[in-house]
Amino acid sequence: MTSPEDQPDRPGTFITFEGIDGSGKSTQTRLLAEHLESLGHEVILTREPGGSVGAEEIRSLVLEGDPDRWSAETELLLFTAARRDHLERTIYPALDAGKVVICDRFADSTRMYQGLSRGDLREKVDKLHRLMIGTEPDLTILIDMDPAVGLARAKGRQTAEERFEDFGQELQFKMRHGFLDLAQQFKDRFRLIDGNRSVDDVAGDIRLAVTDYLA
Repeated sequence: MTSPEDQPDRPGTFITFEGIDGSGKSTQTRLLAEHLESLGHEVILTREPGGSVGAEEIRSLVLEGDPDRWSAETELLLFTAARRDHLERTIYPALDAGKVVICDRFADSTRMYQGLSRGDLREKVDKLHRLMIGTEPDLTILIDMDPAVGLARAKGRQTAEERFEDFGQELQFKMRHGFLDLAQQFKDRFRLIDGNRSVDDVAGDIRLAVTDYLA
C-alpha cells in the first residue's frame, strides 16, 4: 500500500458531510448522490465509521454500548484503524476510477469527538491523521443546526448506535461550536449550510454548493 504522505493526486472528487448528531447528514448525502447520478456522475455513497467490511466491524464497537465503554484515546485508535481500511478498500479505488465519493463523516468528526469534545486530544488526532491517513476531502458540507433539535432527532431514531448521543446535550453544543471553528480553519473546503429548514431547502443549497464546486 502507498503510504499516506506519498498519496498521488486522484481524478475523482471526495465530498464529506459533517455536523452534530441528528443534523440530517444521512438524508442529505443520499439526496445529493441521487442528484449527481441524474447528471451522469458515477457516485459512491459511503459512511464513517464504516464503508468497508473491516471498518463496519469496528463501527459496532465504537457506536454501541455504554458511553464509558472506551476512553477517547482508545476511540481515536479505533476510528483511525477503521478510516485507514475504508480508504484502502473503498475511497481510494473509487477516486482512482474518477468517481465522486460522498462520505457521511470523515476526519473532521474525529477532530471534534475525540480531539475536542471528549478530551484535549486535538494535537494527537492531527498527528495520527498525518501519519496514517494523510488525506483531506476536496469539499466538506457542514450542516449547522440547533443542537437540542438535532439530539432529539437522533434519539428519536431509537437504534442501537446511540453511544455518543447518550453523552447528552452538552456534548452536542460543544460539537456545534467546534465544527463552526473548523469551518473557519479550513474555509477553502468547507461550505456552511443552515440545517434549521426543510429537507428540500437544505438539499437545494447543497446541490448549488456542490454543482458550483464541480464546475
